[in-house]
Amino acid sequence: MKIDILTLFPQMFESPFDASIIKRAIDKKLLEINTINIRDFSQNKHHTVDDTPFGGGAGMVMGPEPVFECMDYLREQRGGELGRVIMMCPQGEPFSQGYAKELGKEQHLVFLCGHYEGFDERVRETLVTDEISIGDYVLTGGELPAMVVVDAVARMVPGVLGEAASAEEDSFYNGLLEHPHYTKPREYRGQVVPDILLSGHHGNIRKWRRRQSLLRTIERRPELLTQVELTKEDKAALQELLSYLQALDLKK
Repeated sequence: MKIDILTLFPQMFESPFDASIIKRAIDKKLLEINTINIRDFSQNKHHTVDDTPFGGGAGMVMGPEPVFECMDYLREQRGGELGRVIMMCPQGEPFSQGYAKELGKEQHLVFLCGHYEGFDERVRETLVTDEISIGDYVLTGGELPAMVVVDAVARMVPGVLGEAASAEEDSFYNGLLEHPHYTKPREYRGQVVPDILLSGHHGNIRKWRRRQSLLRTIERRPELLTQVELTKEDKAALQELLSYLQALDLKK
């Protein structure tokens, strides 16, 4: 997957993408991530990219010229065709694991990171295919949200994680919160790893993990259950878990 990031602050991406899973994916040539400084395409002598908004109001707006010029340059570098162009924006569609899986199937993504009061509307109307928000709050710019989306999407690219099952077992991948994990030592400060995980019976371990995922989802994010296709086994387990939780409430 090729990822191009248009930003005023390319240096912000150097450290996050030079470590851990992202770096290994780049080294293995599973990912190619490039940052492009929008300011380099400003046509005025001061290399400014923003101006006051027509109609008045507080703040500054990033003008269309450097962004369009930057996209023209990128189109030339990529042989005329670009993939999906994603604007990081508080007004955008909420980001989710499903969205990450969808974007993970693409071969090329372009991220637009805004600042100030955002981009001139002509950028949005002409260049952008997707608008994404990572939450109902406002940040200084689109760089941090872009890092979040790139990290989540990169995990979906085949080969980036050591095992495909690693991604599939993550919270939200299949609609439920993830089950608990344990490692050595078996006992630590009086807390013991559940016996079933040491049994070697993979079928029972799978059932236990699924039940734990259901339990955590009921307790922490019950609304997610309405979006998941449950099996008969899941429904029976849910009924049992709900009865158990109700019994606990009665004892309080």
